[in-house]
Amino acid sequence: MDTIDRPHNVTHEVTNQSPPLAGYDVFGHDAALIEGLHREGGGWDESGLHDLGVLAGSDEAIACGFDANRFPPELRTHDRFGNRIDEIAFHPAWHWLMDVAVSHGLHGAPWRSPREGAHVARAARFFVWSQVESGHGCPISMTYASIPVIRRRADLSALLEPVLTSTTYEPVLRPLREKHGALCGMAMTEKQGGSDLRTNTTRAEPFDGDTYALTGHKWFCSAPMSDAFLVLAQASEGLTCFFLHRMLPDGTRNAIRIQRLKDKLGNRSNASSEIELDAALALRIGDEGRGIATIIEMVNHTRLDCIGGSAALMRAAFSQGAHHARYRRAFGARLADQPLMRNVLADLALESEAATALLMRLAGAIDRAALDPHEAALARVGIALGKYWVCKRAIPHIAEAMECLGGNGYVEESLLPRLYREAPVNAIWEGSGNVTALDVLRALEGDAERELVAGLEREFSMRVGGEGAAGANDEAGARALVGRLALAASAQALKASAPAPVVDTFVRTRLAQSRGALYGAADISSAMKDTLLQRVLPEN
Repeated sequence: MDTIDRPHNVTHEVTNQSPPLAGYDVFGHDAALIEGLHREGGGWDESGLHDLGVLAGSDEAIACGFDANRFPPELRTHDRFGNRIDEIAFHPAWHWLMDVAVSHGLHGAPWRSPREGAHVARAARFFVWSQVESGHGCPISMTYASIPVIRRRADLSALLEPVLTSTTYEPVLRPLREKHGALCGMAMTEKQGGSDLRTNTTRAEPFDGDTYALTGHKWFCSAPMSDAFLVLAQASEGLTCFFLHRMLPDGTRNAIRIQRLKDKLGNRSNASSEIELDAALALRIGDEGRGIATIIEMVNHTRLDCIGGSAALMRAAFSQGAHHARYRRAFGARLADQPLMRNVLADLALESEAATALLMRLAGAIDRAALDPHEAALARVGIALGKYWVCKRAIPHIAEAMECLGGNGYVEESLLPRLYREAPVNAIWEGSGNVTALDVLRALEGDAERELVAGLEREFSMRVGGEGAAGANDEAGARALVGRLALAASAQALKASAPAPVVDTFVRTRLAQSRGALYGAADISSAMKDTLLQRVLPEN
């Protein structure tokens, strides 16, 4: 039978698809980030951020982000001879991502090389690199946040701080004294209490001086492959903070047993586990019974990274949606030129800008907190506000960005499903919404914090208290209060660095209008839509 000569691949001609978003400077295309860096930190790290931004937008980085999630970590409890080893095996892509993060100081640069704006520069780097992949940010963030706690013991700090802030990534397990670079995780929560840490039952028995033997079960141990952990356990005087080595100074493994890895919604590249402590040896940090007071500064720093991680997810999702809209045509025009899509894109852009500006403002407050009581108050209450608001807003933000791609956004290759799965973890980790809202109420008991809120009220004509509104002692209305304060703090952060029309649009659409919860419903002028999209729409 004769065959018909047909053109090769005629049924698979590809048209009207956007090219991959790759080969661009993630930092250099973000006006809000650049403005915040200069306003809050002086802008001295701009060159380094451009370098990291180019790497973040490269094909290699994008591929590693996908591979680290496609090949999740594996628990190996025993070696082939039956010896207990409790190790985690990671794909090479994970190690590459970690190496870049550590070599660029995301885990410790402000402590290793303190200078004006050091925390701002570090937050900007964390924001840029988190757009590549979120999971590996967990051990990076915990190591960064561990240093203020470790500094409560001068002997421990002198020994550990150089290795925990080193720019050398060394994933091989050996005693800390022998390492050139190390990471610190934490194991706080237990199955019976979760955020209610005072219900912890892990016991701490005196062993030798400040060394205790810890016995108990930790329901969540983040990054169990770390070299050490900060742990809470019950000593004779109450809940106490401890520094737990994974490998003891003599080269033997500490009695830390990894029971299983958590099967999580997202954050799949990162290992989260349950562990058993069987008389594991640990050093006490702080006084017995003062465990929560000892670790509280760590919580504030990790919450800053929750804000940064969520803002990065929002930025990455918006970039994908906006990039697709520029190239995709439907009904005779580019999506980016169609009025309803432009409403959505401009609204998403405005929300992303505000989250970025707030992140930069709060990082600046950490830089200045030691010398300025107002900045210290902002760091205390503002980080809790941002943790509550930005982390919650990221979830619907990413969902709307996904919808900009239609069906293409619902498939894994688009990146959007991974971003969407990642989003809830920052709203849960380090205190879910209710816990964070109540933390804000407690913070408002301080004079400096109340004055800060009064300033927001005056600046934006808000009624924080009064009939129908949540007051400072109204737990049931805490979410309403915190939501309004978070919006005002975001507006104030934008006002510090963004152009006035952007600030005015945010205030009008978020604080003055009743627009509902959905993106794309805000009344944004045509000229402002052009401005917003020009500021944040990445060019290939």
